[in-house]
Amino acid sequence: MKMDSAAVEIDGSVMEGGGQILRLSAALSCITGAAIKITKIRAGRSTPGLRPQHLMGLQLVSDLCSGSLQGGTIGSTDINLTPGKIQSGNHTADTQTAGSVCLLLQVALPCALYADAASQLCLKGGTNAEMAPQIDYTVKVFKPIVERFGVHFDCDIKMRGYYPKGGGEVMVTVNPVKELQPVTLTERGNITKIHGRAFVAGVLPFKLAKDMSAAAVRTIRKEIKELYINIQPVQEKEKAYGNGNGIIIIAESSTGCLFAGSALGKKGVYADKVGIEAAEMLLRNIRHNGCVDEFLQDQLIIFMALAKGTSRIRTGAVTLHTQTAIHIAEQLTQAKFTITKSEDELSSNVTYIIECQGSGVVNPNL
Repeated sequence: MKMDSAAVEIDGSVMEGGGQILRLSAALSCITGAAIKITKIRAGRSTPGLRPQHLMGLQLVSDLCSGSLQGGTIGSTDINLTPGKIQSGNHTADTQTAGSVCLLLQVALPCALYADAASQLCLKGGTNAEMAPQIDYTVKVFKPIVERFGVHFDCDIKMRGYYPKGGGEVMVTVNPVKELQPVTLTERGNITKIHGRAFVAGVLPFKLAKDMSAAAVRTIRKEIKELYINIQPVQEKEKAYGNGNGIIIIAESSTGCLFAGSALGKKGVYADKVGIEAAEMLLRNIRHNGCVDEFLQDQLIIFMALAKGTSRIRTGAVTLHTQTAIHIAEQLTQAKFTITKSEDELSSNVTYIIECQGSGVVNPNL
């Protein structure tokens, strides 16, 4: 165990200033073995400090790395994490609310890669929750791209859970790696396929799913005329707890780039509006001609930072989440990032290349 005096201090209020700083810092602490002290956690938020899902994420990492966590209480604005050895095997985390299982996976997955054997993560909470990726995004977009770094995990959706009840459960099996490979994603190619699913669960009528799907297809058609767009309306049956509705639409390019748009239904919002919101998000993420959407952009930073060698990814406008992820990754690893603006003579598109000299973390436990 490292002494507290050696802890790296992280200001939890900088830049995006949210839960993402906690997830990244905790995961990198676990992987690098560096003790961290995070202060001013979520200082600018309407409910400052740790919320239940953040606390659960920290406890999960602490459990994964046999660490000691201080300040781990709801509302706490300062925590210390002193990591130990990363433990493979079974780990369970339950947000006991509709807190997102996808955000729990974001914090746990990188850690489990550096264990001595496979890990099973049983994650409970919301699978299709606001302010977080939907589980369908994690499986259909995040997973295939992150596999290019050499990450291998399986995700079994046992039960879907929605706001406000939660009750969802996924079983994730993660295989360890010796080291991650760098990734180059700079050629966008053409959009070749658009597909998706519009779902209703619980007491909500199936017509909502059909309406979301039809509105989304209409919206995309206005801009992309040449492709067949297949958005399947789905009635979630036995594998869903509580009531919910939503939609995710995925576009694939000829070079294997993936983009998504998604939205969740809320009380009093017409189904059409939900479908249109998801479609517009997808179109916005296709227009810029980058190789990743705005959500994948920041989720890949930690893997670029850990990989051995140089990764290059073409993106649209660089988000605050991504800038924050880079800031934390450079504080806690030897990785070096550069962002270069790239003008395209042929179109008005401005894209950016995020380049990273990875720190090349080698798994000491394998």
